[in-house]
Amino acid sequence: MEHLPVLLDKVMEYLELIAQPEVIVDATLGLGGYSERILSRYSNTMILGIDQDTRALQEAQERLAGFNGRILFHHGNFRDLKSIAGTHKLFADAVVMDLGVSNMQLVDETRGFSYMKEGPLDMRMDQISQDAITPTAAEVVNSSSEKELEDIFRIYGEERYARLISRGIVEYRKKKGPIDTTAQLVRSIRESLPQPVQRKMGKHPARRIFQALRIFVNRELESLEEGLKGSIHICKKGGMIIVISYHSLEDRIIKTQFREWKAEKLGEILTKKPVKPTEQEIEQNYKARSAKLRVFRKAS
Repeated sequence: MEHLPVLLDKVMEYLELIAQPEVIVDATLGLGGYSERILSRYSNTMILGIDQDTRALQEAQERLAGFNGRILFHHGNFRDLKSIAGTHKLFADAVVMDLGVSNMQLVDETRGFSYMKEGPLDMRMDQISQDAITPTAAEVVNSSSEKELEDIFRIYGEERYARLISRGIVEYRKKKGPIDTTAQLVRSIRESLPQPVQRKMGKHPARRIFQALRIFVNRELESLEEGLKGSIHICKKGGMIIVISYHSLEDRIIKTQFREWKAEKLGEILTKKPVKPTEQEIEQNYKARSAKLRVFRKAS
């Protein structure tokens, strides 16, 4: 399973501005790519690695076994960053967040994240502790009204054909029953849209719908807002908050929060414009194409 951390060299460039980082929080640990580079670069740095995906956490523990004693693993959501850091009694020199979906999640058809693979329509990042409270994407698709689906697709997917698609999904449910798999959802979307419209879209017609459902199911935007607020609390003076986002909804939240902190004189924005990957990185890792990196430094 190939794992290429996005904008890793740029993340390291900003971390170099910290003289001797003692503690770094990898708030979205994933498969541990960022943490591996950080631990290799700084021999005296300790990392708190947080992830809500149990399997990802297990994979990261195996990958980073050689750094035993220098990394703490925590199963949880970075929306609870303040309380998680409090549990471990630490403050950070830097907080790193990569908001992307990992290749591991995309290639595993049982997770339901990919419109290219058939599997159960799940999309929950945390399939264990969220079981009792978080609906699956299938439950959302099958229980929501046409208007509710349209709002989800328009708000979280910025899908211009949200009304057509939501209407088509409701019609599909009436004629063929519940939509329980990714393939059924893709089929309902394709049947919703005339061929000229699909050609005009240029990319896969289900792309934005899957994005919208994933964000909605996992409350990703709310988690980001809460996680950012937590990060400023746990950062030491002079500490950094480094965030990589992949779509405009996330980037808008980050940009707004950084500007608010600057207005409150809590620190400075180090990235006047978001840092984007080079063409070479995009060639090596297509996932990086939409990435934007922003950095805030807390006042000393």
